[in-house]
Amino acid sequence: MPKQKSTPVSDGAVKGGPAADRDAFLHSRPISLRVLGDYLDLSPATISLVLNNAPGVRSIPQETRDRVLAAAKKFDYRPSFYARSLRRKQSFSVGVLVPELSDGYSVLIMDGIEEVLIEEGYFYLAASHRRKADLIEEYPRLLMDRSVEGFIAIDTALQHSLPIPVVAVAGHRTIEGVTNIALDHRRAAELAIRHLYQLGHRHLAFMRGQTFSSDSDDRWKNLMAVNRELGIEVHPELVVQLELNLSSPELGYPVAERLLQQKRPFTALVSFNDIAAIGAIRGFRDHNLRVPDDISVVGFDDIQGAAYHNPSLTTIRQPLRSMGVTAAKILLQRLRGQTQDPGHIAITPELIIRESTMPPNPQRIPRNG
Repeated sequence: MPKQKSTPVSDGAVKGGPAADRDAFLHSRPISLRVLGDYLDLSPATISLVLNNAPGVRSIPQETRDRVLAAAKKFDYRPSFYARSLRRKQSFSVGVLVPELSDGYSVLIMDGIEEVLIEEGYFYLAASHRRKADLIEEYPRLLMDRSVEGFIAIDTALQHSLPIPVVAVAGHRTIEGVTNIALDHRRAAELAIRHLYQLGHRHLAFMRGQTFSSDSDDRWKNLMAVNRELGIEVHPELVVQLELNLSSPELGYPVAERLLQQKRPFTALVSFNDIAAIGAIRGFRDHNLRVPDDISVVGFDDIQGAAYHNPSLTTIRQPLRSMGVTAAKILLQRLRGQTQDPGHIAITPELIIRESTMPPNPQRIPRNG
C-alpha cells in the first residue's frame, strides 16, 4: 500500500491520519504559532503578520489571510500580548481619567476615544476619580504600574506633568507634556448670549459651574465679557453658583426655586450644562411656569438626550465625540513620534436652536426694562 502522505505538525503532534484526527489533536492542547504554521504550511512570520495586522500584511494574498484567520478562529489561537509587548517594548494600552463613567458628557467623549483605540489595536484602562484630589494624584501612578503608555484626561484637574504623554480634554492649565483640547469658550458665549439678545431677551439668569469643573472659569469669564459688550446688566441675585457634584437633572432642579425666590423678573436662563438645564426646566414647570412660553432656557454640551427632552433643548454643542477622536489620535501620534506636543487645540462650538427658546413673554419683562 502506498504510504499515506503526512501533514507536518510539530510540538509532538501525531503526524498523518485523517484531517479530523489532526484537528482533534490540535483542539486538545494549547496551540503555538509554530504549530499553526505547520498546520497551514505557512511560516510563523506570515501568520504573525496577518494576526497582528502588521505593516506589510497587504502584500500577503487575501486568500492566505483568510486561511490564517479561519484557522486561528477554529483553534482559538490568539497572539501573545505579552510577547508582542516585550518585542516592541510597548503595552498597547493607555489610561483614561474621568470624573464619572456614566456622565453623558464623558460617555460621548469616551465613545470617540474608544473608536480610535479599537481601530489602532490599543486597549484602555479607565479610572473614575469622582473629582477627589487624592485619586487624581494616585490613579496615574497605579495605571503607570500597569504599563500604560500615555493618558487621556477628561475634565480632570491635573496639577503637574507626568513622565508619559498626556492629552487633556477640557484642559485649561498649561502643564509640560500635556496637550490641551478645549472648546473656544469665547465663541460659545457669543453664540448663547447673542441668540437670546436677538430674540429680545435683556433680563438673563445664569448658572455658574462648579469650581471643580475645568470649564467653569473660562466659560463664566467669556459669558460676562459678551454681556458687557451687549450692554446686558447681570444682577447678582440672578446668578446661581452650582456646588453639588451630580451628573443628573437633580443638579439644576433647585436652581429654579432659588431664582424665583429672588423676586427679580428674568426672561431667560443660561445653564452651565444640559443636565442642569433639564432639571431647571422641571423646576420651573413645578412652579407653573412654561418653557419657553414664560422662560427660555439655553443648555450647553448637546448631550444625547437634549434633542429628545420636552421641550427639546436649545444648546451650545460641543462636538464631544469628535473631541474624543481628536484626543486619541493626538495621543497615538505622540506615542509614535509622529508629532510634537501641539500644546493647545481649540474646538469650535455650534449653536443648536430647538424648542426651549423664543422671544420673551411681555408679562415677565420688568416695567422699567
